Amino acid sequence: MTVKELMTKHVVTIRSGDTASEALRMMWDCDCGSLPVIDDDSQAIAIVTDRDIAMTALFRDLPPSALRVSEAMSKDIHSCAPDDSVASAEQTMRAHQIRRLPVLDGERRLVGVLSMADIVRSAARKGQRKGVAAQEFTESMADICSPRSVRETSAGI
Repeated sequence: MTVKELMTKHVVTIRSGDTASEALRMMWDCDCGSLPVIDDDSQAIAIVTDRDIAMTALFRDLPPSALRVSEAMSKDIHSCAPDDSVASAEQTMRAHQIRRLPVLDGERRLVGVLSMADIVRSAARKGQRKGVAAQEFTESMADICSPRSVRETSAGI
């Protein structure tokens, strides 16, 4: 099964110069926890999550309205391509402990987002998962959802 079969195609995005308050309002209105950050050419340059904004606001002791998305966004963007296998995308999510992957075309333009929720919904519709065993899916969720300290301890760090 490929990413393009499961990905969410209509994705709300934001620009790095927008305020963190604008990002939070969009997340609230769209019932999502993250937004891809794009440049003027619609190329994905980062991701910003509600947690990124909350932690930046807390540590800078500023309201979200005083912050730009660029101050809170995660610049290390992990992504996949539409023709990648879902299993491969899931491995990327697992390795980097992320729940959502931007789906980029050959020119790094955003064409969708693949989330763990997309994968779970697909499994529920089909009654089973193709390509990835239930045990592997459970392990992926455990890795993604583990607190950082648990991951570091189990890795011997």
